[in-house]
Amino acid sequence: MSSFPQRVCPALLSLLLPSVVAAQEESTLLAGWRDVWLFRFLVNVLGYSTIIIPGYLLIRYFKRTNYLDTGSGFFYMIVKSCVFGNEAKTGLLDNVSVNSRNEGDSGSPLRQALRLIFCAAGLQASYLTWGVLQERVMTRSYGASAPDEEGERFKDSQFLVFMNRILALTVSGLWCFLFKQPHHGTPMYKYSFASLSNIMSSWCQYEALKYISFPTQVLAKASKVIPVMLMGKLVSQKSYEYWEYLTAMLISVGVSMFLLSSPADKHPPRVTTFSGVVILGGYIVFDSFTSNWQDNLFKYKMSSVQMMFGVNLFSCLFTVFSLLEQGAFFDSVAFMARHSEFAFHAVLLSVCSACGQLFIFYTINQFGAAVFTIIMTLRQAFAILLSCFLYGHSVTMLGGIGVAVVFLALFLRVYARSRKKSGRRQAPPQKV
Repeated sequence: MSSFPQRVCPALLSLLLPSVVAAQEESTLLAGWRDVWLFRFLVNVLGYSTIIIPGYLLIRYFKRTNYLDTGSGFFYMIVKSCVFGNEAKTGLLDNVSVNSRNEGDSGSPLRQALRLIFCAAGLQASYLTWGVLQERVMTRSYGASAPDEEGERFKDSQFLVFMNRILALTVSGLWCFLFKQPHHGTPMYKYSFASLSNIMSSWCQYEALKYISFPTQVLAKASKVIPVMLMGKLVSQKSYEYWEYLTAMLISVGVSMFLLSSPADKHPPRVTTFSGVVILGGYIVFDSFTSNWQDNLFKYKMSSVQMMFGVNLFSCLFTVFSLLEQGAFFDSVAFMARHSEFAFHAVLLSVCSACGQLFIFYTINQFGAAVFTIIMTLRQAFAILLSCFLYGHSVTMLGGIGVAVVFLALFLRVYARSRKKSGRRQAPPQKV
């Protein structure tokens, strides 16, 4: 009998106040759609298009009307910098990089060892803390006063991307202001391509943790060399050495061992779902485009910190406009006000991301890409162990062997690549 009013009241309400019921159903339907990751993805893209489309039309207008020949004044300088760029002083960046690297090489072995320890410790501390906080923010609730309470979860990945980018923009801006940089000649709008793909890859990285475990995400990121090789073979007809095929096969085998051996009863129901795989695929695609586009931009002889500033500038514009249009910005700020622990985690997450980027630039500048890759590969292994220890992810013996196979293959790639480069440098010049 107690369920009779529950069945009758909604029916009477629908007859007496159909508009109210329709509004409630529409609100419920919209709330349900907001929990679908694809819907959030499309809404974010629509928000970014409100900047991309007007910007594209303005750029076409200035180029078509030959604005450089007719413009003048302060607005002319802004348009020239954003659309056309300035003449870069070729060779300045190379001189800065070489001098910096030579200063590092001229130090004593002890100073070199201390510098290497400093770089390794900075990278490990920044990105291990970042990984732990990332999993904490996206997979755990806030505000639960008792163990049996559910609490409230933070759902907007885009706001975390904005937090990371605004601090990175501040840090890189101060760095460019305090230290001498190469003459900047890049049209500013060209940063927007890498910026858009960068924020989408970051969004996918955060969003994927709602559907898959953090160790699975780390292994998937480590194995992105496989689709990169496939794309290079199919699209660019690139040829690869035998050791590249061998290590790619080892990575594939290791990831398969880990995924197939994961005990289903130890994970939440949503772990390793189709949605998580699709989102990780999006991360790999966007991240691959970002790195390739940035490589293309470096022909303008800019420094890495200038690249960091330009990309993060557009990232802040894209994300803040999208958040404001969706009304999610103030909702996220209200969540921070309700949960001081989340506010601390979000700020610390951003600090670790910004400091990590600076450590990346400094390490590559001082010791080269091979040493940096080794440090970051170790960081991925430590991240998996730390996540399993803190958040209770279980790994079977077969899964552990799979993880070991993946990182063995990554180290083999670094070793073979460094041997190949050193062989080229030591090869004697041929007589003509």
